[in-house]
Amino acid sequence: MIASSVLVQTDVSSFPILHLSIWCVLHTILTLSGRRELTDKSDKADVQEKEVKKFDGTGYDKDLVEALERDIISQNPNVKWDDIADLEDAKKLLKEAVVLPMWMPAFFKGIRRPWKGVLMVGPPGTGKTLLAKAVATECRTTFFNVSSSTLTSKYRGESEKLVRLLFEMARFYAPTTIFIDEIDSMCSRRGTSEEHEASRRVKAELLVQMDGVGGASENDDPSKMVMVLAATNFPWDIDEALRRRLEKIYIPLPSTKGRVELLRINLKELELAEDVDMDKIAEQMEGYSGADITNVCRDASLMAMRRRIEGLTPEEIRNISRDEMHMPTTMEDFESALKKVSKSVSAADLEKYEKWIEEFGSC
Repeated sequence: MIASSVLVQTDVSSFPILHLSIWCVLHTILTLSGRRELTDKSDKADVQEKEVKKFDGTGYDKDLVEALERDIISQNPNVKWDDIADLEDAKKLLKEAVVLPMWMPAFFKGIRRPWKGVLMVGPPGTGKTLLAKAVATECRTTFFNVSSSTLTSKYRGESEKLVRLLFEMARFYAPTTIFIDEIDSMCSRRGTSEEHEASRRVKAELLVQMDGVGGASENDDPSKMVMVLAATNFPWDIDEALRRRLEKIYIPLPSTKGRVELLRINLKELELAEDVDMDKIAEQMEGYSGADITNVCRDASLMAMRRRIEGLTPEEIRNISRDEMHMPTTMEDFESALKKVSKSVSAADLEKYEKWIEEFGSC
């Protein structure tokens, strides 16, 4: 900035027109450079402020705070709706229940006030965690990925403290999405053989904390929103009081179209032989979950390697060149994988899910 001040003090009337033009350009560059320097410093200060923002766990056990901080995935899980195959009805309901109230708080008030949270119900391996991450990405919220085991302690009173601490941290890092997986294991129905005093206290604390948060409304600042998303494979075991507070959304097994999309996602980095017919493979995987389909693709991708190393010694395997391992996956590989990998959800279980969601759910 010294050069700029020198130029300002110079008598420009003695400069020829060309020199004057050069002086003006140079003065502008130096001025903008100074502004950029200030902007860069401001940006760095903002970044540093975000980096130093840390929850004050005074009054809580240090180990409890650290345990929950490990479950803060990131401020942007970077999972987009398009990254999730199929499930269009579930996506639509999640946007309406969670995303839109965040974007349009003035509209979602009174009778339109959003739910305290959303319960995603369905067979294992259908994409419930990915959907929760997509919500957090869309809303640009801090994402807590918490399993019920994280909130369960063998010491008396610790589980309630963990639940209370979780919501305090969520409010501090707001806007926040709390995803609680396998919530049925900590919120079983009352009066069952699995319920005991500690379980009742944890449920009571969770309900109290949920009543103190919710989506954006006329009295809520969207930047302070704390949204609870929960997932379960056993919805019939969940406590009625919790069930009433949550919007219920069914996450089904993928359709034929969804199975083709999942195949394309799983195989996008794999070289396939010309005879591979994804539509035909998808038809043969009726009743397979997303996780099952991933397992089929993984097993099929290893078939060529298994053929190549069969009968070789460890030394011979180590000496195989990269070019020799360049083998496309064939339709026969998928046929073999399908014989090995069975679907994980039975027809009886599927019928049970559909009956439950018909009675209690939204989708």
